[in-house]
Amino acid sequence: MAENKFELTAADRKKVWWRHQFLQGSWNYERMQNGGWCYSMIPAIKKLYPAKEDQVAALKRHLEFYNTHPYVSSPVIGVTLALEEERANGAPVDDAAIQGVKVGMMGPLAGVGDPVFWFTVRPILGALGASLALGGSVVGPILFFVAWNIIRMAFEWYTQEFGYKVGSSIAKDLSGGLMGKITEGASILGMFIIGALVQRWVSISFTPIVSQIPQAEGAYIDWSKLPSGSEGIKEALTQYNSIGATALDATKVTTLQQNLDQLIPGLAAVLLTLLCCKLLKKKVSPIVIILALFAVGIIGRLLGFM
Repeated sequence: MAENKFELTAADRKKVWWRHQFLQGSWNYERMQNGGWCYSMIPAIKKLYPAKEDQVAALKRHLEFYNTHPYVSSPVIGVTLALEEERANGAPVDDAAIQGVKVGMMGPLAGVGDPVFWFTVRPILGALGASLALGGSVVGPILFFVAWNIIRMAFEWYTQEFGYKVGSSIAKDLSGGLMGKITEGASILGMFIIGALVQRWVSISFTPIVSQIPQAEGAYIDWSKLPSGSEGIKEALTQYNSIGATALDATKVTTLQQNLDQLIPGLAAVLLTLLCCKLLKKKVSPIVIILALFAVGIIGRLLGFM
């Protein structure tokens, strides 16, 4: 077999780059951007895998879960193109390696895209265009539209090319175990990001009351003894700041959630996340899990335990 039998040319990579502009065109709640990602990869898959069954397998491989900022996704797809190219030429790059690199890169890069594009580049260009528009110039909105898309598309092309070159270097060092180290590191980093986000994004509160204890005088705000007007408000706020949330009532109420938080903060959120991961591993549909969470939340609210 001749070396480099299959090679993605610049024209092939440009086709992928153009399709990648529509990454979020089929966004869904089950696997997020997987449809747009798979659509982007089609030109490369057709070039690298002549056999129909290999193309089908590659498409299925790229229909797995994927979600990141749509612009910083370009270096991820660049690395993936390089790995697919090496695989097509006989390198031992398996499905787990490709998916592991994708998952490991998409998490950290997602946190970069928002501050760079949404909170920096776009507001600056928007302010510039708005200032021109307020002066009566039609150039304002045109400038914003043209400049934004030039910056965005140029960034996506050059970062995709950077990822492609880096990915080729990674794949060529397979004999040294670098691919395994990269895959393992990417998987660990992905799990670390997920773990860090659990406390922030998953919120569960169990409302059953465990105990009600009358508080001693001075441990709560005696609303009947507060002076009237602004002085009473000031004194109440002072007592609240010094005592805390328990100062609002003469009876100290302790809920199940407060006991859990004292034991291990965020325990319920972590357990729920692990349960969802286990269900996903057992091939339970994410849509079923989402609907089940909705049902549990509604029932828990109606019955008064959440």
